Amino acid sequence: MLFENREHAARLLARRLSAYCKNKNPLVLAIPRGAIGMAEIIADLLGGELDVVLVHKLGAPGQPELAIGAIDETGNVFLSGYGLDIDSAYLEAEKQAQLEVLQKRRARYTPSRGPIDPHNRIVIVVDDGIATGSTMTAALRAIQRSKPKKLIGAVAVASPSAARAMSREPDAIVCLDVPAEFYAVGEFFEDFSQVSDEEVTAILQKREPTISPVS
Repeated sequence: MLFENREHAARLLARRLSAYCKNKNPLVLAIPRGAIGMAEIIADLLGGELDVVLVHKLGAPGQPELAIGAIDETGNVFLSGYGLDIDSAYLEAEKQAQLEVLQKRRARYTPSRGPIDPHNRIVIVVDDGIATGSTMTAALRAIQRSKPKKLIGAVAVASPSAARAMSREPDAIVCLDVPAEFYAVGEFFEDFSQVSDEEVTAILQKREPTISPVS
């Protein structure tokens, strides 16, 4: 399946997600940066609230683009099979480096508040696509710790292995396409433009939360 752009994918996802949570004020969480525009559209169409869930992949030694796992903003780590045999000193240094990135992003994206509390809410975690599943898995587990009422993973496209891994984490999965041949998320979008930190900040700052944030 070829999507015109992220907006096209978001509208298709919203149609599928409406059966779960339309007009139930779901909390829609984007994995930034690419998914922020998608999450905004989904939140608007479903009558929900928008925020981000901050996670970052842990890169392999000498191959930073190869994910060996992921870390969330509280420091919890998920390691994939690639990460189990990594030198502990390297792994600790990589964890600290990516945790610092996440802390800076939170301070930039929502400088006046922390993350919105997902406890006892219908929560949708959105990404544009997943290749290994490490980042989405870390995001879903981060939210699961707060005991949401229902946790849903929503993604435009996923590799078969990532789709299998993701399916074990939330209460429900909405994935528009799981192609047998998968090389990169961008190949399934006609327009897969980069999203900047400034765009993420602008989208979040124009939407004030309607409930009290985590202190």
